[in-house]
Amino acid sequence: MALLGQRPRVAAVTPPGPRPLPGLGLAALGVAVAWVTHALIPAVPMLTAAVVLGLAAAHVPGVRAVVRGRGKAGLSLAGKRLMRIGIVLLGLKLSLSDVLGVGWATVAMVLGVVAATFFGTWWLGRRMGLPGDQPLLIATGYSICGASAIGAVGEASESEERDVAVSVALVTLCGTLAIAVLPLLQGPLGLSDAEFGRWVGASVHDVGQVVATAQTAGAGALGDAVLVKLMRVAVLAPLVAAVGLSLRARVTAARGAGARRPPVLPLFVAGFLAMVAVRSTGWVPGPALSLAGHAQELLLAAALFGLGSAVDLPSLTRTGGRVAVLGLCAWVVVAGVSYGGVLLVG
Repeated sequence: MALLGQRPRVAAVTPPGPRPLPGLGLAALGVAVAWVTHALIPAVPMLTAAVVLGLAAAHVPGVRAVVRGRGKAGLSLAGKRLMRIGIVLLGLKLSLSDVLGVGWATVAMVLGVVAATFFGTWWLGRRMGLPGDQPLLIATGYSICGASAIGAVGEASESEERDVAVSVALVTLCGTLAIAVLPLLQGPLGLSDAEFGRWVGASVHDVGQVVATAQTAGAGALGDAVLVKLMRVAVLAPLVAAVGLSLRARVTAARGAGARRPPVLPLFVAGFLAMVAVRSTGWVPGPALSLAGHAQELLLAAALFGLGSAVDLPSLTRTGGRVAVLGLCAWVVVAGVSYGGVLLVG
């Protein structure tokens, strides 16, 4: 009982945080439109359409207010949490027998392409003065597997959402251009269908973009392209681990040995490796793999819609030119190095 003349204490009530449902609903609508777009125009991968739709939603009057307001929490959730789940399921596309079956020469070629593209793009981005983690994220997207790799490394390096979104938009744009440009170069470069497939798998960023590009040369080229591409995906885990170790070292140097440090390997990347191990057993039935593949694509599409909606084009005017130049240079590097590697392997 309160003392006479003293007001009773009222417990402080914490206002509820922003609700994610409006943004998640908007992401689901974006995925549906991206799916329809891909169904009507098969040459446009669903993940590419999802990023473009997210960018459009962030700049269309009326929709922009929802994206920046009530929908922001849900779209941010999609860009982070759904991306993690999608990366875990991505592991079911890769098995150890697939990697070992292509031969050590092809494995060495893929590792060389990844290393040259990653370090070359990262070094050039830093020399050009791009802000934040953009050099690291763009280098990751070009060298490994596009938006999925950017999302994974962005989580491990605790990158700002804006840096992740800008990197995803750039890599998606260049990967989309590859769908139209690379098939025109097969004849002038003198590549057989098998060589063209390996070149596409070693140089194009996203798995969906690889499929859309390589299928122009037939089923054999498509099979080689997907296999080489999945070998690049396998490099994702060690790269994230290296980023985690670097971040831990920086935290220790800045805050002391007793500071809370991020994990070397984030939980979702450990899940990715676990799914690779499960796929390698050969015990997962085909229908389950197909269902997981569809779920993975839908989750990544929702995540990429969310990341696309975080891009503010007017704010890119300060670094937009430099980002575009870096993207073009990285594209030339990955295409050139992979072309040379394919010719060497034969």
